Amino acid sequence: MGKKDALVVFQDKKIRRAWFNNEWYFSVVDIVGALTESEDAHNYWKVLKHRLNKESSEVVTKCNQLKLLASDGKYYKTDCANTETLFRIIQSVPSKN
Repeated sequence: MGKKDALVVFQDKKIRRAWFNNEWYFSVVDIVGALTESEDAHNYWKVLKHRLNKESSEVVTKCNQLKLLASDGKYYKTDCANTETLFRIIQSVPSKN
């Protein structure tokens, strides 16, 4: 992994990220999983994304699908967001973190 692909750690949770458009984009599912400690972070993000869309939030449209390395060693398209968009998503997540 180089500058274009890297992991960061938040409270012992690995957060995937990618360098895109001259800034870091972070995996939304990884962030949601770290904040909520949900058993199924993918489903949690799916439900939250649906709720945000119903509220006409622009946050979801600012997410980009980027290919990130998964635990099986393959690259898959994953919803990613830059720091500004992530802060807005994080504000929508009820969490003790």
